[in-house]
Amino acid sequence: MPETPLLAAEAVPAAGVPRRRGFGRLRSVAAVGPIGTVAAAVCLLLVAAAVLAPWIAPHDPNAVDASNVFAPPSAAHPLGTDDTGRDLLSRLIHGSRLSLLGPLLVTVIAATLGTILGVLSAWRRGWLDAVLSRVFDVLFAFPGVVLAILAAAIFGAGFLAPVIALSLAFLPVTARVMRSAALRERNLPYIEALHLQGVSGLAICVRHLVPNLMPLLLVQATVGFGYAMLDLAAISFLGLGPQPPDPSWGVMVANGKSAILGGHPEQSLYAAIVIVVAVVAVNLVGERLAVHYEIGESS
Repeated sequence: MPETPLLAAEAVPAAGVPRRRGFGRLRSVAAVGPIGTVAAAVCLLLVAAAVLAPWIAPHDPNAVDASNVFAPPSAAHPLGTDDTGRDLLSRLIHGSRLSLLGPLLVTVIAATLGTILGVLSAWRRGWLDAVLSRVFDVLFAFPGVVLAILAAAIFGAGFLAPVIALSLAFLPVTARVMRSAALRERNLPYIEALHLQGVSGLAICVRHLVPNLMPLLLVQATVGFGYAMLDLAAISFLGLGPQPPDPSWGVMVANGKSAILGGHPEQSLYAAIVIVVAVVAVNLVGERLAVHYEIGESS
């Protein structure tokens, strides 16, 4: 790790007003290389499938057809059917909606609250920093899946309870990363220059400090999205997430496990492959963004 802070500020102009560089960095990290480009294309394809699911799915994902139970792949059913005759391709496409929406909500909630609390802790310091640090330590003691299981036991299985529980589990990770970065950022000359100009602490944080932390937050959120997807898929596999007949990839893996011994692993296999591909693609995008960002800082 170089001596220079990860998010070092650019030189303060002669007028004493620092230039924002957060969104400029976001443009610079777009060049993620060929591996990152392929991974980003996969991510965009999955998002497009989720958004356009009602129009591109060949069949109703919940339509039961007893005459086509475990049908092999065909023109009518490109991936075959499950134990009730439902089209697997349609269920995979529609399943992308809940499977992507859940991690997205977890990431947005954790990133938003984590940034607010992390920056507030770094800016105010003192007793507030100590209290928030202890709260984060307590949340760190509980794995996300355990919190989600507890939430499902208290509030019942479904979509919302695991999302809220995982958001609380992911929050301290983001908060600590943002607190550490904000501590380094606030010691840079442009913060003092703004203070001398009479700019309030709230304005400095909102207009300058937080935008300068955005590239780091983007990388953190991208990697966190992949972990949230895995955790939510595991919770759905345990039967504590979205409930049948609503399709999600974790539910499909769980529903198909009973047919594996009967020689029909297709449902579980296809859903598991999509989960792995999605998580790997998201993590590759996050890693390539992080690598490119470090190169940009060192250059």
